[in-house]
Amino acid sequence: MDKSKNAIITGSTSGIGLGIASAFAEGGMNVMLNGFGDQDEIESLRVGLAKQYGVKVKYSDADMTQPKEITTMIEQARSELGRIDIVVNNAGIQNVQPIEEFPPEKWDAIIAINLSSAFHTIRLTLADMKARKWGRIINIASAHGLVASPYKSAYVAAKHGIVGLTKTIALEAAEFGVTVNAICPGYVRTPLVEKQIPDTAAARGITEEEVVRDVLLSAQPTKEFVTTEQLAAVAVFLCTDAAASITGTALPVDGGWTAQ
Repeated sequence: MDKSKNAIITGSTSGIGLGIASAFAEGGMNVMLNGFGDQDEIESLRVGLAKQYGVKVKYSDADMTQPKEITTMIEQARSELGRIDIVVNNAGIQNVQPIEEFPPEKWDAIIAINLSSAFHTIRLTLADMKARKWGRIINIASAHGLVASPYKSAYVAAKHGIVGLTKTIALEAAEFGVTVNAICPGYVRTPLVEKQIPDTAAARGITEEEVVRDVLLSAQPTKEFVTTEQLAAVAVFLCTDAAASITGTALPVDGGWTAQ
């Protein structure tokens, strides 16, 4: 991995995004974190990564529902890191309810964060990548970008959209040394999934233990959660020259879920 690269990872103050940011920093990349959370904890995280790996680690609190704030984040990254070589679109939220009970404002927020924010980061960074003849865009989709589950209409719609966006931009960038891929994780025990468990229990009328056993891990033949380290390793690989011919793909890392 080229250690001179600069990366933005949205939704990277916890979970999958933090795992990818940490792996990038370990590999010598400069990174910009993004996300919500306790500001003291985020600052401690930022400083810790920078000291541990000897790289620049910056932070933007941009709200991914707001295009103007996304623009500001991109401008900040260019100012503080330099060129933007890699964009990882990871920010996401979830809501689990039958569609007839699904609040419209929740639908709008999920589409904005899980899908539209990726459109905005790509439209603001792709031209420079194409001009330099090198770039990597990695969209964190989901197994739900390939298959559906009940009570997750907005999330499934957004993740299917991310897969379609990935394929389209991959074709537009194919002759310019820029690859665009989607990673499609199965269930990872992140804060987002932890928050889904009681919601899913309520929606299905079952216990939280039954949600983990009979809803989440029942979908994955391995009967194990995917780890953030596994996903980060895939993201790192996609940034190498060995992955230069991998573009427009939706790569399942799902314990066999979508093989069924």
